[in-house]
Amino acid sequence: MESALVVLSGGQDSTTCLYWALKRFGAGHVEAVTFDYGQRHRIELDCAVRVAARADVLHTVLPINTFAALGGNALTDANIAVQDSTDAQTGLPNTFVPGRNLIFLTFAAALAYSRGIRHLVTGVAQTDYSGYPDCRQATLQALEQTLRLGMEYALTIHTPLMFQSKADTVRLARDLGALPALVDTHTCYNGIQPPCGECPACILRAKGFAEVGIPDPLVERFRKP
Repeated sequence: MESALVVLSGGQDSTTCLYWALKRFGAGHVEAVTFDYGQRHRIELDCAVRVAARADVLHTVLPINTFAALGGNALTDANIAVQDSTDAQTGLPNTFVPGRNLIFLTFAAALAYSRGIRHLVTGVAQTDYSGYPDCRQATLQALEQTLRLGMEYALTIHTPLMFQSKADTVRLARDLGALPALVDTHTCYNGIQPPCGECPACILRAKGFAEVGIPDPLVERFRKP
């Protein structure tokens, strides 16, 4: 039986992908890896631990503090405010962490290699990718080929959400029975609970649930009776 390693951030998308992998590869054949990269929203690390425990999968947390040292973006530098706008020169949001997904998947591939796992699963999406170039299908296809050549290892990168809108992702989570697990997830770029409801990530998440017409389990958790 083939096995899969899921890149689990502790957010809505990666949690949905974890349950996708469990359905695709079966219980006992799925592991998860989370990266501690000095992110502003560090609460997602605790969320990833809870999600993995709920799903009963082996969970590894790997530290990568280089991103925090590089700085220059709102997700690793607390002095930079999260903005719902793009940089005039790059055309990218200030929440873009250069190289993040490339490095995450490279480390995940190395871990998968050491475990004899040939399938990586990541929740990146081109449809609602917020302008992040490392979430595009072309990027992931090129990286998959590079990893195969660089390790001489038949590795496949799965991107179940690549062309899914946030509403599509909510529907998929519902169909996979993953909605209860979303109560333990974190999306807010400002790293607070209850979520701020104002940052780009919160707005996109709320839009998805609103379009499907079902309540967000995380928001309901903090709703006053």
